[in-house]
Amino acid sequence: MDGFREELEGVDLPRLAREISDRHTGVGGDGLILALPSQRADLRMRMFNADGSEGEMCGNGLRCLAKFAYEHGICRRERLVVETLAGDLGAELFLEGDRVRTVRVDMGRPRLARGEIPVAGGDPAARAVEEPLEAAGREYRITAVSMGNPHCVVFREDWEGLDLAGEGRALEHHPLFPRRTNVEFVRVAGPQRLEVRVWERGSGATLACGTGACAALVAACLTGRSGRSAVVALPGGELSVEWAPDERVFLTGPAQEVCTGDYRPG
Repeated sequence: MDGFREELEGVDLPRLAREISDRHTGVGGDGLILALPSQRADLRMRMFNADGSEGEMCGNGLRCLAKFAYEHGICRRERLVVETLAGDLGAELFLEGDRVRTVRVDMGRPRLARGEIPVAGGDPAARAVEEPLEAAGREYRITAVSMGNPHCVVFREDWEGLDLAGEGRALEHHPLFPRRTNVEFVRVAGPQRLEVRVWERGSGATLACGTGACAALVAACLTGRSGRSAVVALPGGELSVEWAPDERVFLTGPAQEVCTGDYRPG
């Protein structure tokens, strides 16, 4: 939604996000993203999940926002800085003619200390890597990462028997995560290829998650399962993720506009 041109004063944004995300009575989607003016960056992003809760940021959403801002005349630059609740993040746009095809986002440095993610219990400065956890009657070894929002990464060899909704929901709401968490189930398909299934905090099962792809790579590096760059394959497509020597994580992938219109809340 274009907050530069739309009048949003007094709008109940959590309710609007729930209504517009509903695939039966609304437009349908994983959430609502607002492009807004910023005092310190090219623009500001606010992101609401499908359940109306506000997220700190969204990697895939940031790419979509950058494409939207360029193609709709909000900011006609090929390098943007976007203000988010997770900090100011840079986006580099790659064009074909006058259209944005691919966006590379500087996702910043992952936060690995328990207190920063946050993860309850233990030393707040320590990491939660391959930590045993019981949820929904199952035993897991989880690695926790924050990419500005919390992630719980679980490695498994295959998808057989994966109950994405049941297991994802149980981990999302586990007491270990006081602000809930996104959940990634990751299969290592090669030294530079990860396959991921995502349960997003506040939205449930989704076809892709940019911060989740980044968290999966960071967790794979921390546990010795991959190098510092990989293709991350999700049901919705593939993303390229690099954990650079300066500790910043870069996310590269496509963005495509599928529809433009007016929405009139009921």
